[in-house]
Amino acid sequence: MKKIIFPNIWIVLCIVPVSTILLIYTFSIGEKESLPAYISYICSAYSLIIVCARISTISISNLKNKIHQNKIIHRYLIDTSFQVHISLLSSTCINFVFAILKLIYGIKDQSIWFGTLAVYYITLTTMRCILLWHVNKNEIGSNLKLEYKQYRNCGIILLLMNIALSGIVILMIRKNESFQYPGYLIYVVALYAFYNVITAIKNVIQYRKYKSPVLSAAKIINLVSALVSMLSLETAMIMQFGQQRNSEFRRMMTSLTGSTICVLVLVIAIYMIFHGTNKRRRIND
Repeated sequence: MKKIIFPNIWIVLCIVPVSTILLIYTFSIGEKESLPAYISYICSAYSLIIVCARISTISISNLKNKIHQNKIIHRYLIDTSFQVHISLLSSTCINFVFAILKLIYGIKDQSIWFGTLAVYYITLTTMRCILLWHVNKNEIGSNLKLEYKQYRNCGIILLLMNIALSGIVILMIRKNESFQYPGYLIYVVALYAFYNVITAIKNVIQYRKYKSPVLSAAKIINLVSALVSMLSLETAMIMQFGQQRNSEFRRMMTSLTGSTICVLVLVIAIYMIFHGTNKRRRIND
């Protein structure tokens, strides 16, 4: 029984993805009472048992010790500057890839929709590049005058990005454009979108204590990106699960959510511009 419940770690690593693939296959084709379906049920049940058994033997203190033994992970957990650097680097690369892809599709298909999305991702990439350049050259909190300048610059670019965001909302309403996710991917996107919003709000509040404009700007940009992801999720959910003929409901919801986000982004951008400018003047005085 011990060998069955606590098999070799390689068996655990193999059977979990196999059972996942079998379950996806079973539910996608709809044959829930066939022989492959019963095999997938057995595999998934066994996977759950052995994973839970493994987790039950892990000591939280030992797990923390093992995690902190890794120098990079340890630094990431305790060094706020390093956390921001990694976050900016990864998000900048992702936004850059999205911007290039949307631009290519926009030119190839001569699509205003993809072109507008490309502008949105380009502005996101630009703001994050500004902040990434700053944290590469300067220690966070060491030069507040320069940090407030970058903070203000991000506000100006955010103001320009709001134009592209307004264009996206208008295209959603008038041209029936929307984000679409195939199959069960929409549930993963929904989970990720809610996680992004909750994390972004928490970080905006949490990082205020560091009194760093660059940190605040990075978290504000994350919040704006998370709000836009919620808008894209809403349109995708309505298109996938709502009645296609009920276009008035879709337009009403997109108008309300989209206009609220655009106004909120506009207020944030104006605040960043004026707050950054006033703080720089006070430092000069």
